[in-house]
Order: sequence, then structure tokens, then C-alpha cells
Amino acid sequence: MTRFDQIRDLIMSLEGDFQKFYEKENQAAGTRVRKGMQELKNLAQEIRIEVQEKKNDSK
Repeated sequence: MTRFDQIRDLIMSLEGDFQKFYEKENQAAGTRVRKGMQELKNLAQEIRIEVQEKKNDSK
């Protein structure tokens, strides 16, 4: 479950920046949101590969 925890922690760490960007139109917060979302995308891809490998190994 550490991968799930990583995703949850990343999303929770971005909450403040999301609010600053969407509610206060803080452009620097938008940059941090974009960077965090890229990290989320990369982490999700790693998890997809890991799950696929584990699925294939069990056959």
C-alpha cells in the first residue's frame, strides 16, 4: 500500500496550491500544481507497470 500512500500524500500536499490558484489566481501556485500533477502522472505510470508485471508473473 505504500504506492497508494504516496499518491494520497501527493494529492493532499497539493490541496493548498489548488486553492491558491483557483480561488486567488496565484500563478506560482499554478506552476506548483502543474509540477505536482506531472509527478502524479509519473507515479501512476509506475504503478500501472508494476501491477501489469505482477499480473503477468502470476500466470
